[in-house]
Amino acid sequence: MDSGVAHTGRVALVTGGANGIGLACAKALADAGAKVHIVDLDAEAADKAAAECGGWAHAGDLSDPATIEALPAEIDILINNAGLQHVAPIHEFPLERFTRLQQVMVTAPFLLIRHCLRHMYAHRWGRIVNISSAHGLRASAYKSGYVAAKHALEGLSKVAALEGAPHGVTSNCVNPGYVRTQLVAEQIAAQAEAHQISREEVVEHILLDRSAVKRLIDPEDVAEVVLWLCGPHAAHVTGVSIPIDGGWTAS
Repeated sequence: MDSGVAHTGRVALVTGGANGIGLACAKALADAGAKVHIVDLDAEAADKAAAECGGWAHAGDLSDPATIEALPAEIDILINNAGLQHVAPIHEFPLERFTRLQQVMVTAPFLLIRHCLRHMYAHRWGRIVNISSAHGLRASAYKSGYVAAKHALEGLSKVAALEGAPHGVTSNCVNPGYVRTQLVAEQIAAQAEAHQISREEVVEHILLDRSAVKRLIDPEDVAEVVLWLCGPHAAHVTGVSIPIDGGWTAS
C-alpha cells in the first residue's frame, strides 16, 4: 500500500504502542505522515518506540482513569490496541484478573473515545480503530475475560460509529486471529507446557486448528488494514468488524 503522506498534519494516539500490533500501527501511521503519541505500560519501551516513530511517549496504566485524563485530547486518529490475556476455566477465573481485562480493553477504550471526540467533532474528521480479535466474534473455552472484553469492545465501536457519523468520525474494529506478538508467544509457551507438546504443535494443532491459513499473522499485515481504515477513502466504512484471521470466522 502506497500511503505516501496521506496523514500529514494528523495526530494519532496508539495504546499498547511499544510492541507488536501497536508498534506496527504506530510505524505505519508515522510513515504516512502522522505524528504519533505512543501509550504503554512499559516506559522504556514507549520511549524507544516513540524515538523510532519520531513521536511522543506516554507511560501509564490504562486501568487508571487518571492516566487517560493526562493524555492529549487533540487526537485525529485513535487506535485502541492495548490488551492482555488470562486463561482459566470460569469457575477458577480470578475476579481481579477478569476485572482488569475489562478495565484495560473496555473501560479504557470508552474513556479514550470520550476523551478525543470533542476534538474530532470540532474538526469534523476522526478515525477510531479498535483492535478487537477473532474472539470478538467467536468464543474459545478458558478465555472468558478476554472474550467478554472483546465482545463489549465490538458493541462500543458500533455505538461510536453511529454517533460519530454526522460529525465525519468513523469507528471500526479490526479482528486479527493469532498474530506474532509477545502475548501470543506467552500463550504458546504455556500451552506447550500444559499439554507436554512442542511449540510448533501448539501453533498447528491448537492455535490454528480453526484457521484455513495455517500460519501466524505478522503485525505489519494488521497495521496495513488499520492504515487503510484511517484514509480518506474509508469515510463510508464505519461500524464494521474486519477479520484478519485466515478464514477462522468463515468456518
